[in-house]
Amino acid sequence: MDKKEAEELKNKLFNKKENGWNSRTAEQKQEISDYAKGYIDYMNKSKTEREIISTSTEIAHQNGFKDIKDCETLKAGDKVYWNNRGKSMYLAIIGERNIEEGINIIGAHADSPRLDLKPNPLYEDSEFAYLKTHYYGGIKKYQWTTIPLAIHGVIVKTNGEKVTVNIGEDMNDPIFTITDLLPHLAQDQMKKKLADGIDGEDLNLLIGSMPIGSEIADSVKLNILNILNEKYGITEKDLLSSEIELVPAMPCRSMGFDNSMVAGYGQDDKICVYASLTALMKIQNPVKTAVCIISDKEEIGSMGNTGMESHVFDTFISEILNKLGVNRPNLLEKVFCNSKMLSADVDAGLDPIYASVSEKNNASYLGRGIGLNKYTGARGKSGASDANAEFVAEVRKIFEENDVRYQIAELGKVDIGGGGTIAYILANKGIDVIDCGVPVLSMHSPYEVTSKLDLYEAHRGYEAFWKNA
Repeated sequence: MDKKEAEELKNKLFNKKENGWNSRTAEQKQEISDYAKGYIDYMNKSKTEREIISTSTEIAHQNGFKDIKDCETLKAGDKVYWNNRGKSMYLAIIGERNIEEGINIIGAHADSPRLDLKPNPLYEDSEFAYLKTHYYGGIKKYQWTTIPLAIHGVIVKTNGEKVTVNIGEDMNDPIFTITDLLPHLAQDQMKKKLADGIDGEDLNLLIGSMPIGSEIADSVKLNILNILNEKYGITEKDLLSSEIELVPAMPCRSMGFDNSMVAGYGQDDKICVYASLTALMKIQNPVKTAVCIISDKEEIGSMGNTGMESHVFDTFISEILNKLGVNRPNLLEKVFCNSKMLSADVDAGLDPIYASVSEKNNASYLGRGIGLNKYTGARGKSGASDANAEFVAEVRKIFEENDVRYQIAELGKVDIGGGGTIAYILANKGIDVIDCGVPVLSMHSPYEVTSKLDLYEAHRGYEAFWKNA
């Protein structure tokens, strides 16, 4: 076999792993750039799960979706949603085919690693006022010191009044920070393991230093409470019934001289939320009912009534069956057994600076398109939802026939670590599921990095799945 024949055979048989930008025209690259601008705007409006649901509900209303609780009956083409306590939501477009034949689901999560306030957070020490925090999700604690932080959330009074707080995003707002030790005095600290360099109990937010009077104990704390009372009408006791989150006070922005990437907080997994939500808005009169999940609490195991371990999603689908007039015993279970799903969660992109944790032949690369993970888990696939080969082939076929750039990977080398998504929860209902999301650098950090091409390919892939699965 000569060289030319060998090259032809190689082109025919090899799985070509190419940079997706090379296959896109100038016009397509402009589409990618324009789409990313909308994503960046969405991210800067929505840094917490409550804000994601609020913004997403507005988008749904603008595109003809109605609260399912306001609908007495449903028919093909109807667009409905269920807002679950303002922290998760489910959307559906009723399909033309009998729903008993199954539904097509794409599910992402709105929560991201962050710092939450403790129930009794406010204290004064050495004439500084602080807020005590409890970190949420898997973070590297040292990454959260000496960066600008914003305060987002709600405070609910006993009379039912809900006070929304968002301080630190506007350039005219103050910001907050968690201090760290100067290197001149950090000999003992720097001898510790990286994971132990910052104690969780020391993630205390510095919020003020001005006393309200010279003869009063805790005068700085009192001054802070006075400011909060004047602005929000709250007392210290009202913080007992609050959900306050600390997030980086840094905007999501275009990144790189070539503007090929996006840098910003919370892209795990808001990037997949945006890609799936905007894809759903383009679906009209689907053959099968198209369902979008925006879940909460994924970063801490999907527990609670806004997480996917709850039965609220089942209730939403049951309501659809009721209002279609077709519900009967065991129909929900049958619908799920005939359904298909993309678990839209991000993947760890290969970082060449830290390439030792990845097996390059089975790693996700930024710029190569949406990433499929047949399974996640840890060690011997522990806790994994392992997609069936038949379903993987079906998803491949949909992507290839619609020119969607995709790659298939694992989360790091064997025995290095591992992770999980909501995939197993839906698979336990009998649904065919595969993880399918965007590769990310610096995942779970205050400032994550993604590729605009991968974002757009995810959007296109999700749309193709709803139309063709």
